[in-house]
Amino acid sequence: MKRTIVAALTSALLSSSAFADEMKLAVTTSFHNSGLSDILLPQIKEDTGIEVQLLVVGTGQAIKLGEAGDVDAILVHSRKAEDTFLAGGYGMHRREIMYNDFVFIGPSTDAAMIADAESAADALGRIMAAQAPFISRGDDSGTHKKELSLWAAAKIVPEGAWYNAVGAGMGAALNTAAGLEAYIMADRASWLNFGNKGNLALLYAGDAILFNQYAYLPVNPDKHEHVRTELAAELEAWLVSDTAKALINDYKINGETLFVFNAE
Repeated sequence: MKRTIVAALTSALLSSSAFADEMKLAVTTSFHNSGLSDILLPQIKEDTGIEVQLLVVGTGQAIKLGEAGDVDAILVHSRKAEDTFLAGGYGMHRREIMYNDFVFIGPSTDAAMIADAESAADALGRIMAAQAPFISRGDDSGTHKKELSLWAAAKIVPEGAWYNAVGAGMGAALNTAAGLEAYIMADRASWLNFGNKGNLALLYAGDAILFNQYAYLPVNPDKHEHVRTELAAELEAWLVSDTAKALINDYKINGETLFVFNAE
């Protein structure tokens, strides 16, 4: 009987100890689809002992998880939504970690001729004028928010049979675009790591408006006292370290860089 009790107590202590080193981080599907998390998480575990549990969602949902206190921190890419999160007192601060850019993908035949576009607005205008099939994530993600802002900047209301909002993550949306040979906006990292490219090609990039910044926001314990603030702070310290910088900058696919570290 005593052995059983001791064993149970030991198991409980071990479980408690393991749980003490776990934290939840909401990340975007674009970040996860890039494959970078597979590089970072094992090193985080080795260097800090922290077991980071990822909740992979769009930016909009990640922010809702942070507001509800269901995660300890979020890693997202939508500045306006991040500022609203902070203004509501849900986040402690915002720390920039890395960036890449958004790109326009489409069928290699490029019926809308966006490869010749002079700007992102011009590219979208050509797609609309050609009534060429366009896939939108339509999921309130950072990518979706950015796409909508670009249509607005181009003074275009995207509607009609040519415009298809699929309500899905980056990988699923790219699969749909590949199947329909449609145009789509994606972050460069997700595109480079996407395996089912089919007849799709990267047709337009380079406009400064397509800059895509990722930021880390720890959840405010004043809103949710149960959040694991110390672990979130320790993870943040690692994410801005020289180790993280090297791993992020050195992560490439077919010789192409996916992210650029810019934490200060």
